[in-house]
Amino acid sequence: MRSKFILFFAFVVATACKKETAEVEAVEAPPITVQVERFEQAFFESSRNELPELKQKFPEFFPKGVPDEVWIEKMEHPQWRELYAEVQKQHGDFSKSKAELEKLFANIRHFFPDTRIPKVVTLIGDMDYTAKTIYADSLALVALELYLGKNHRFYTDPKYLTVNYEPRQIAPDMAESFMFGKIPPLGEDLISKMVYWGKMLYAKDVLLNGFTDAEKIGYTPEQLAWSKENEAYIWRYFVDEQLLYSTDPKLENRFINPGPFSKFYLEIDNESPGRIGQYMGWQIVRSYMENNETRFQDMLKLDARTLFEKSKYKPSKNAE
Repeated sequence: MRSKFILFFAFVVATACKKETAEVEAVEAPPITVQVERFEQAFFESSRNELPELKQKFPEFFPKGVPDEVWIEKMEHPQWRELYAEVQKQHGDFSKSKAELEKLFANIRHFFPDTRIPKVVTLIGDMDYTAKTIYADSLALVALELYLGKNHRFYTDPKYLTVNYEPRQIAPDMAESFMFGKIPPLGEDLISKMVYWGKMLYAKDVLLNGFTDAEKIGYTPEQLAWSKENEAYIWRYFVDEQLLYSTDPKLENRFINPGPFSKFYLEIDNESPGRIGQYMGWQIVRSYMENNETRFQDMLKLDARTLFEKSKYKPSKNAE
């Protein structure tokens, strides 16, 4: 069976040109203004004598029990100051990212009217790629050190992570941070995990204006084209290998979690992008929304199996 799939995958030209435009038009909500606080500027432009005033203004960023010497060392350390200088080169003018966040939060308020419009606070963190953006009700945090551009000399993370260390990824990442509180937790089987991330990506279809599918999922254009071209064959693999309802914990790392490639255990693995299960779940959710009259907010509450069964998802080979 596996040799048969090698032939299926090899038959497809991975670099074929495919359109990247979203299949869902984002809403044009009434504009809003977002307040932006530049904490990293306030911190690194202050002297040690101004630290008490800084702590009073930003108490949430100064945990109790941490001695002032720790903050002063960070404020004056040459490497931190070099990082700050690089952040200012890229983000000294934050107006473009601010405009993208304003469109995002305007759309969020349209679909989730009870949502508070948060104050956006930019900062420099500890290069934690799992916390690039954080939505916390009244605050939306952006760690600017992780948006310096994928080829920046400071980055030592694998390429499959740094490809998304671009300024353009701030709004998609913030959309994901917000949606974590709106989608029910993952189930144990593969289809539940696929649909969970499919809902997340469909939310980006709805909430983001002017972003390509590649930017929403965090793929290169070539990776997105490969996924589209191979979609029918990937689906056949999942079905024939009886993976959809499997609770094998290894499947999450193979097809859902970030990685350099997805793991079919075939020769084609190195050509595939990671997280292919997220991409497939996205197409399932899109198919469900095309074939059912369901509000976006109500779709988010559906259990994975019901959504999948009603999606009528059936990818065709090389469908445009």
